[in-house]
Amino acid sequence: MIIVGELINASRKAIGAAIEAGDAEYIKQVAKEQDEAGTTYIDANAGIFVGEEAKYMKWLVELIQSVSDKPIALDSPDPKVIEEGLALCKATPMLNSISLEKDRWDKLLPVVAGNTDLKVVALCMSDDGMPTSCDDRLKIADKLVSGLTGKGVSIDNIYVDPLVQPLGTDHTFGVEFVNAVKAIADKFPGVHFMCGLSNISYGLPARKFINRIFMAQCISAGLDGAIMNPLDKGMMATIAAAEALAGKDKSSIRYLKAYRKGIVEA
Repeated sequence: MIIVGELINASRKAIGAAIEAGDAEYIKQVAKEQDEAGTTYIDANAGIFVGEEAKYMKWLVELIQSVSDKPIALDSPDPKVIEEGLALCKATPMLNSISLEKDRWDKLLPVVAGNTDLKVVALCMSDDGMPTSCDDRLKIADKLVSGLTGKGVSIDNIYVDPLVQPLGTDHTFGVEFVNAVKAIADKFPGVHFMCGLSNISYGLPARKFINRIFMAQCISAGLDGAIMNPLDKGMMATIAAAEALAGKDKSSIRYLKAYRKGIVEA
């Protein structure tokens, strides 16, 4: 499972305050904790600081890389911010994210096309709004993947985000997302996935419980990436067990490692 640690995001109150106060030690602590918890990428987002986002993105990238060798997910719709971050990244980063919304597509595609080693989150959004069905998601994913590969991006560097929406808003949103993962994986062998999975439980009680069950369902369908809190041991245990049960963990090696580390508990 490709895990993008979500915690260094300026929209989170503690992180926003730390950025504003220049609290480098707190940012480094959060980065280090996510690294040690097993995240694959560390997300960096300074989006609330309008007019200063590029400056703070550079600061975050430098701080994260001072305590972690994990690659960074540059989280911004602004190509200038992405380019500032790219210039500092030591390991190949991930761009989070491009979509079919014309303004975003037109601005970010030249950045992606000029750096075909970049990992790219392809968000299933268009100017028609958020997709609600599996078919809607598949149509958008088709255009995104075709457009990116047409610019030289390899299928292995594309992370389709079929867009998780709250189950409390519509009872079909969970199953439509799962079906979309299956359909996209079938149509584009080798493509990866990424999503903000916790959106599924927004507005409902016992959110962590719902998130974990949904994660297991999605992994069974083919999901191999999520933007999440890697410090959530219950979720990390769910991922280890679900991947083993889905036949994605040969000899259950990762599951056994998680058990020995105390992540999976009897």
